[in-house]
Amino acid sequence: MKKTIGILFLLFTFSNIQAQKNMITPPNLKKGDTVAIVSTARKNIDDNLKPAIDLLKSWGLEVKIGSTIGLDLNQLAGTDQQRAQDFQEQMDNPNIKAIWCVRGGYGTVRMIDLLDFTKFKQNPKWIIGFSDVTVLHSHLNTMGYKSIHGIMPISVGKASVQAKETLKISLFGNERLEYEIEPHAMNRFGKASGELVGGNLSILYSLLGSSSAIDCHDKILFIEDLDEYLYHIDRMMMNLKRNGCLESIKGIVLGSMTKMKDNDIPWGKDALQIVDDVTKKYNIPVIYNFPAGHIQDNRAMIFGSQVSIDVSPNCSKVTFQQ
Repeated sequence: MKKTIGILFLLFTFSNIQAQKNMITPPNLKKGDTVAIVSTARKNIDDNLKPAIDLLKSWGLEVKIGSTIGLDLNQLAGTDQQRAQDFQEQMDNPNIKAIWCVRGGYGTVRMIDLLDFTKFKQNPKWIIGFSDVTVLHSHLNTMGYKSIHGIMPISVGKASVQAKETLKISLFGNERLEYEIEPHAMNRFGKASGELVGGNLSILYSLLGSSSAIDCHDKILFIEDLDEYLYHIDRMMMNLKRNGCLESIKGIVLGSMTKMKDNDIPWGKDALQIVDDVTKKYNIPVIYNFPAGHIQDNRAMIFGSQVSIDVSPNCSKVTFQQ
């Protein structure tokens, strides 16, 4: 009996290792490569892309502006078919080495099922963005591909030096991505390792039950959000809990919870306290106020990578292992 249990344990461990190894990393960029800027959601009519273009060129990269930039259909950058076609063309073009989503808003979920990832699988490339781009991050993660949560073209002009530099590190892979940040009073101490997944909480919540739904089993979960009522944060966290997303996670990295709103009758807890309340039953390390999300200091993270977190009274460390 003990021998059988031992064999099953080894098989389980081996399968976990294999799952970790199977996450595919797109090729690192090099000077001369081309990055496409597209819109998968909200339109980009008046925003100046010069800072983003200048940044890419300063890194020795070429830029292609997608056909969705400048399209105007109410809130969206063209029809679902137009946005999907633009993204598809950039995925299928072997000369495009990365796709940088110009902004978030809402709309990526309307086009995700129109995409054909056949050629992407043959020629993977970095997909970059945050907020509504979480739809793509989560979908790619279910397919076994890494992607980059980081600043978008419309925010380059106001982005911190660290936000831009860590995006460069993530794309070029010339050094290991690691963070050491100041401690927060609410942090829960401990160490953990696992695959980093997550993104915008509202989007993750909206994807539950779909083919793009997040898998949190044995993962490190990152979440952030913007402009939500506090009771909405509670509802979304409770939904993650009731869907089993919090039962087996190894740790949580909480990014910025920006411009939160409350009702005339207060909810009674701020966003950080809500996350703490819903997750306090789990014996896992938690980092609060990590510098990522809807803030100027939106530092890059590679979803799908193995990371280790070390939360102590002195500082919080997040180290990307591969």
